[in-house]
Amino acid sequence: MATSIDSANTKAVERMVEARPVLTGMGKALDLIPGMHENLLLHAGPPIAWEQASGPLRGALIGALIFEGRAGDEEEAERLIVSGEVSLAPCHHHSSVGPMAGVVSPSMAVYEIENRTHGNRAYSNLNEGYGKVLRYGAYSEEVQERLRWMHEVMAPVLGAAIESCSGVDIRALLAEALHMGDEGHNRNKAGSVLYTKQLAPHIAKAAPDAATAADVIEALGDNALSVLNPVMAACKAMADAGSEVEHSTIVTTMARNGTEFGIRVSGLGGRWFTSPCPQPVGLYFPGFSAEDGNPDIGDSTITETAGLGAFAMAAAPAIVTFVSGTPQDALNATLEMYEITAAEHSSFTIPQLDFRGTPVGIDLRAVVETGITPRVNTGIAHREAGVGQIGAGLVRPPLALFTEALVSFAEEYGFQ
Repeated sequence: MATSIDSANTKAVERMVEARPVLTGMGKALDLIPGMHENLLLHAGPPIAWEQASGPLRGALIGALIFEGRAGDEEEAERLIVSGEVSLAPCHHHSSVGPMAGVVSPSMAVYEIENRTHGNRAYSNLNEGYGKVLRYGAYSEEVQERLRWMHEVMAPVLGAAIESCSGVDIRALLAEALHMGDEGHNRNKAGSVLYTKQLAPHIAKAAPDAATAADVIEALGDNALSVLNPVMAACKAMADAGSEVEHSTIVTTMARNGTEFGIRVSGLGGRWFTSPCPQPVGLYFPGFSAEDGNPDIGDSTITETAGLGAFAMAAAPAIVTFVSGTPQDALNATLEMYEITAAEHSSFTIPQLDFRGTPVGIDLRAVVETGITPRVNTGIAHREAGVGQIGAGLVRPPLALFTEALVSFAEEYGFQ
């Protein structure tokens, strides 16, 4: 039994590590994302109905329908969803991921990632930056104006620039960013600089005029999370490459919708295992406290699933100024994650650990045996719709998720 599982896990993790995700283009979600249609909104985390949706997820869904011109206010947006005229589905069910609320609507621009090794693709939306933004549940006119500029002005230029430079090798970019103090989830300062540097000459050529080029480059350069969304899509492509491997206990999805934390396992197909989302522990912006925070939310845990984020915190000691803790805590976080993973990443290495590869391939068996659950870096959204980001911190999924999945795995394969 153990031998067959070990062999399957080796195969799943090898596929994840061998995957080479390249940013190849950008276009409308309706045109690129498999199964997308005009009456569909995608969201982060496992499936959820409007009635169970958290404040920030509701706010993002409302904001997306206003952006689409389908609703003029909150009441009209809610009516469209409750009536079934507009349906909801997880991003993960459509080869996609989105940070925080993760809402993607049909006319939104999305990045397209191609895994050049295995041929699968993944998608993610544009990043708005920090604070009062759609992905944190804000939907005011200020948010809408920013979204319109990003999709009407920025996206066409970015798409042309990506095509002009023949794509961006995200795996190579991440490998370099880790050596410059990033961890690929909440700290992407180096990666965003590398991303902007590679695209800037092509943006200058693709833009209709110098002023537009300057605005687009400035928007990328001022947003330390510019590269997060293509990184997430790249991690989705890597994790998906390791999915659907029979007998494998490797976790290929971790995601939260603000109400439930969900995981999926390679050897158990698309089945979700869910549990109530825990509350992040971290640092809050002035004027806010833990009482204001929503339970954890977002698809960005796909970075930890692929061996980045909190699994690579040793490479990014400065992140503790944003999520709380000490540099030693960052080092300890990575060291602990080696206890529950099946391998070390050959492309993602950590200078602070003598260039040891990041821990990759969360093994259900190891989590349950040790009682150690994955660490996650995360942003914190206000629990009420319309407010936005109020902090950042750390969180762990409940152990019960992994125990339930392992029991189901044993039943599925007839193991006692």
